[in-house]
Amino acid sequence: MAGTEQAHLTQLDTHAVIWLYEGALEQFSPAAREAIEAGRCAISPMVRLELQYMFEIGRNETDARTVLDTMRAQFGLDESRTDFSLVVLAALPLDWTRDPFDRLIAAQAICDEAILVTKDRSIRKHCPNALW
Repeated sequence: MAGTEQAHLTQLDTHAVIWLYEGALEQFSPAAREAIEAGRCAISPMVRLELQYMFEIGRNETDARTVLDTMRAQFGLDESRTDFSLVVLAALPLDWTRDPFDRLIAAQAICDEAILVTKDRSIRKHCPNALW
């Protein structure tokens, strides 16, 4: 993705999606709220998978489809369609984490030249496009 439309893309990590879904806006910093309100919001497809995984292991009460359908209807949340092979290539040098979800979510934001809203300190430390 490139161009003017891309300049305002904000991607949400998994926990940001959950907090927004639950209406827990107090979890977001002013900078994160501003990024969400300022542009088009999207997620990596890995967020969909992690949401479902969290549901299956009992860490989230709602399945991925319900969360994302609600978020799409309420906030216009979109899902990145960047070629997965490009995301994997971008993830290869991100050796600062062993969490495959974090690695691919960060790589997705890099590929899409998006701001990544995340409370994860490790991601923010290593990804200049991440903020909280």
